Amino acid sequence: MNQRRLNQITALLLILGFGSALAIYLTADHTPINSLLNDPLAHKKYVRSLRMIGGKANVLAADFTDWFEGLWQGENLAWTVAVLTAGVTATFRFVAQRTGSTPSREADENTPSGLV
Repeated sequence: MNQRRLNQITALLLILGFGSALAIYLTADHTPINSLLNDPLAHKKYVRSLRMIGGKANVLAADFTDWFEGLWQGENLAWTVAVLTAGVTATFRFVAQRTGSTPSREADENTPSGLV
């Protein structure tokens, strides 16, 4: 794959990814959520029950699950899409450059095997 084609694909990935993230961000609900009413982890009784049943690991697992679910909603989804876009694009460029042929290899392939 030549450098121009690689740059075109990279630009397309970035435009699609960041454009999607921007669209999600602009259409996301911006109303603040009252965490005391909607988040069970904000209540001491619930956290105590979790700790009694499964220990601190259970509370940490509940916190992680709550955080991970939050990544896929509202404005956080836009940031998640943006970070994933940057990661996928960087990985694509890394792999494409490593698997592509270098100019020295192309020159070696074009010369007869006895002359190298």
